[in-house]
Amino acid sequence: MVESFSSCGFHNETSEVVNQALEGLQMNLTNITAIKGQNVLIRKDWAKDRVALICGGGSGHEPSHGGFLGKGALTAAVCGNVFASPSISQIMCAIREVCGPAGCLLIVKNYTGDRVNFGVALE
Repeated sequence: MVESFSSCGFHNETSEVVNQALEGLQMNLTNITAIKGQNVLIRKDWAKDRVALICGGGSGHEPSHGGFLGKGALTAAVCGNVFASPSISQIMCAIREVCGPAGCLLIVKNYTGDRVNFGVALE
């Protein structure tokens, strides 16, 4: 009889998979920090006098958005649940955290949930 993946230690608890992926990114990318409970990753070295670049989307294909954080790339990444857009409050959290007088650019992909939630957060 073949053991299931979960008994071999390959399966994360569904409720923890996003948190574990973000913690793993934080351990490997020392220049980022997470806003707990929001699934938002931001650059530690960010100065709000520049235009911030914010992108996000559903999780489940990490490092996806968090993997693009860094100098010359994203300022913040907003990670939704597995294959689900981040909520409006998560997006607003990222905007408030990194946006200064220079403003921010929201990079929105063509997934309906992302377009709706990022659009409402922008308004």
